Amino acid sequence: MNEFIIQDRKKLRLGYTTGSCAAAASKAAAYMLLSGRRKEHISLETPKGITLELDIEDIETAENAVSCAVRKDAGDDPDITDGALVYSRVGFCSEPGVHIDGGRGVGRVTKPGLDQPVGSAAINSVPRSMISRNVEEVMKLFDCREGLNVVISIPDGEELAKKTFNPRLGIVGGISVLGTTGIVEPMSEKALVDTIRAELSQRRAMGCENVLLTPGNYGAEFIKTALRIDPETAVQTSNFIGDSLDICRELGFGRVLLIGHIGKLVKLAGNMMNTHSKYGDCRMEIIAAHAAAAGADNKLVADILGCVACDEAVRLMREADPALERAALDSVTKRAQANLARRAGYEMGVEMIMFSKEYGILGETGNARGYLNIIRGE
Repeated sequence: MNEFIIQDRKKLRLGYTTGSCAAAASKAAAYMLLSGRRKEHISLETPKGITLELDIEDIETAENAVSCAVRKDAGDDPDITDGALVYSRVGFCSEPGVHIDGGRGVGRVTKPGLDQPVGSAAINSVPRSMISRNVEEVMKLFDCREGLNVVISIPDGEELAKKTFNPRLGIVGGISVLGTTGIVEPMSEKALVDTIRAELSQRRAMGCENVLLTPGNYGAEFIKTALRIDPETAVQTSNFIGDSLDICRELGFGRVLLIGHIGKLVKLAGNMMNTHSKYGDCRMEIIAAHAAAAGADNKLVADILGCVACDEAVRLMREADPALERAALDSVTKRAQANLARRAGYEMGVEMIMFSKEYGILGETGNARGYLNIIRGE
């Protein structure tokens, strides 16, 4: 019987992403450019299905372009971009369609393996899609057949980027425009851990003996598309994997299955039970060490250490020797499970599945498939 049921979480104030700000400013600027009318408020539907009503600030109009801004509101999340103005300048161009680029304060990608190719503005794929969709909606409204250039700028971005991992990732000149849902989920540590505890307590009180955990949106999407399981089956732990295990053990769960992206779960092999980047970023060091133990030569190890994303490290190993890649990732998975079991106190079964968006499942522990069958009610 499948007893993995979602419950309402404690209400915290949501925010919206830099991607939502960029899309809303672009929609408003396009509207003003094509209509000739001032627009001080705009509606934006986010990928999460939440509609935002946003104020438009600092409007500047020219003959062939309009610039305006939306102020980032991170809600109850301690986000360094909270309060920053995200600008969009929309102007006519000779090529049909919507053409997106970054301006002042938006970083440029200089290393492979990230969401955007080398040389591109660090505006990730979901925000790009949001910008294009909303600008095209306005173009259709006014039957615009000309092309439009959209340039996203964040004047404080270069200074803000110094407080992020962007320089290490090879993103120079500013911050990234991010967001997978358009909405910022609150990240107050105590509030989030309390929320996780409340959700797990409710499930245990309903008689559930087994629980599925995932860190966040990537895991939820993978559970839905690759494993054909309702993502609401999972309790989202955010970065608090260790705390979540402590709570599961305290509440007396019998089994835990953790499913997550390699970018998070690889840190468990280094015994990092809070995977937030502010506590460190040992991903490449861990992968390189396990690759070396599996027989990687000095050049491959050095190349892995130079990667900015786990998918890039996986690609390098796969191209060098698929057997070496398999051995290295199996080793990472076993070490991560050993650390999870130690944290759980060996009283509770803990299994895990590690995946990437590009390569699918990269590692799974011995009883993970059995736990999946339990979750599916088989």
